[in-house]
Amino acid sequence: MSIRKYIPYYKRNLRIAFPVMLTQLGAAIVGLADSIMVGHYSTVDLAAVSFANGIFFTFMVFVMGAMMGITPLVGHSFVRNEDERVGVLLENGLVFAFILSVLTCVILGAVVPFIDMMGQDEQVAAVARPYLITRIIGLFPFIVFCLFKQFFEGLGNTTVAMVITIAMNILNIVLNYLFIYGVSISGEEYIPAMGAYGAGLASLMACLLMPIIFIVVTLSKEQWRKYFRYFSLSHLSKSYFSELARVGFPIGAQTTMETVLFTLSFIMVGWISKEALAAHHIANQVADFAFMLSLGVGSATTIRVAHQYGVRDYKAMRMASRASVHLVLVMNTVGATLMITLRNVLPYLFTDDMNVVEIASPLLVYAGLFQFSDGLQCVGAGMLRGIADVKRPMIYAFIAYVVIALPLGYMLMFEAGIGVAGMWISFIIALSLAAVFFLSRFRKLARGLQN
Repeated sequence: MSIRKYIPYYKRNLRIAFPVMLTQLGAAIVGLADSIMVGHYSTVDLAAVSFANGIFFTFMVFVMGAMMGITPLVGHSFVRNEDERVGVLLENGLVFAFILSVLTCVILGAVVPFIDMMGQDEQVAAVARPYLITRIIGLFPFIVFCLFKQFFEGLGNTTVAMVITIAMNILNIVLNYLFIYGVSISGEEYIPAMGAYGAGLASLMACLLMPIIFIVVTLSKEQWRKYFRYFSLSHLSKSYFSELARVGFPIGAQTTMETVLFTLSFIMVGWISKEALAAHHIANQVADFAFMLSLGVGSATTIRVAHQYGVRDYKAMRMASRASVHLVLVMNTVGATLMITLRNVLPYLFTDDMNVVEIASPLLVYAGLFQFSDGLQCVGAGMLRGIADVKRPMIYAFIAYVVIALPLGYMLMFEAGIGVAGMWISFIIALSLAAVFFLSRFRKLARGLQN
């Protein structure tokens, strides 16, 4: 089929994807700012942030993934003008988010006392503990924000979350600078330098404001406010909770397995040295920044596929999904080229420690190659979520990320003696397999719908 026939699909996908990209890039910029500022404060604090975030996101990502389940459900009903069902899904989704957040906070709180037993440098563990506590406190408001973000994506609106995120990211970066380095005027200290703990406090303040602003914005326009009119205790239903869990939990499990892969990689790399851990963190931060573009296309794919699936336009559904594959390949080619070309420059943004720089520079070559497999698996997962096919992808993720990647990464790092690069080789292999699994599954299901 001529590439020209895809141009309308590129435009529609990008129209939805662009605000998501900016939203995710904004979050990535905050992560980069955290790492750059903390890295220049000290290598120990940089390693502590890396380690604590690995633990935090392992648990939080499951809840964030579970919130994604509302997007296809809302999307299918929205295009059919089922306003009451959309409103009831939002109400049940908020209660669902509250329950999951509380449970996650309890689990994370129970992990805090055991940080010293995870094989990390003593200094790293001591700094990581208070930073992790601030992230746990900010979990609930952030998850409420995520719920509204996913709800609005189901409506096809990705702009509101973008504006709120960018505003809060600016605030976060300013507070990062003030709290990490402190403020002294004429020798008098107004804000003490807090390093990693200061970065955690800055994130907490931003997290507390995000859902409040989203709720105010939602109530400001009739087109969104109308959904609150369907809120009623009688609409809180086990059947809706079950539906949200049926779609959301497998997505949460799938995203968690990918996160577990990266979290355990941080723990294992930490067994080598704190310099290796800091370098691994730098490579991950750069790769995550580039991945935000793919994540935007993946989210847009879920929305476009969900809407076309809802009105049973299966041809347009397949065209939109293919257009996303084309877009992500082009973006990842650019990202990989920049990462590989600038591999000897980018580490200096994070640290002046030459030992860390020497380890991080070659890792960026692997991080660049990694972009292709990561982008394709993201888009493939987005396609399947759009048609609410979530159980089989969860199994595929388990095979790729847990059964294959973790043992392979350990063997390449320690048994084969490759070092940190061995873990990145396992990343590339595992996510390439996941991409093949996801894309093949969607192609098979889409053909079945058209027949």
